Amino acid sequence: MKFMEVMQVGGENEISGGVDSKVYELGYLLVPTIKEEDVAASYGNLKELVSSFAGEIIGDEMPKMINLAYSMQKITSNVRHKWNTAYFGWTKFLMDPQKVLELKKRLDLDPNFIRFLILKTVKENTIAVKRFVRGDTYKRPKSKSIDSETAVPINQEEIDKEIDALVAV
Repeated sequence: MKFMEVMQVGGENEISGGVDSKVYELGYLLVPTIKEEDVAASYGNLKELVSSFAGEIIGDEMPKMINLAYSMQKITSNVRHKWNTAYFGWTKFLMDPQKVLELKKRLDLDPNFIRFLILKTVKENTIAVKRFVRGDTYKRPKSKSIDSETAVPINQEEIDKEIDALVAV
């Protein structure tokens, strides 16, 4: 197995992963009981944890306080905690798939994480750009009649397979 290497190419650093390395994205919610000045330390600890498993961070965002769509609970030390707010952050990184399982185990044990999700993704930026459309210049496309198009049946098994393929662990 090869480890990540940083090669100097034309004045720029280019990330070159090992043969088995894949790109993952970790989305996470941190407990809101962390003091605001300590969020940066938790964020730094997560980056160090990824690096300790020979991961190379591609992109990330500092956790920000958000209101949750619904209350979330987590049981730690036989005490049930319930939250309506949390710090949301994400990190995109390159790592060996075997190391990702170890990373998941470590994150499961951390009481500061309410929830997290690790997904396989691509190296490119996947953030959708919002478009601004002015009222006068926007013209609705003419829609085809519903009768002229045939409905394609939805296969639940195929959808489940696609979702399972996207979820890393």
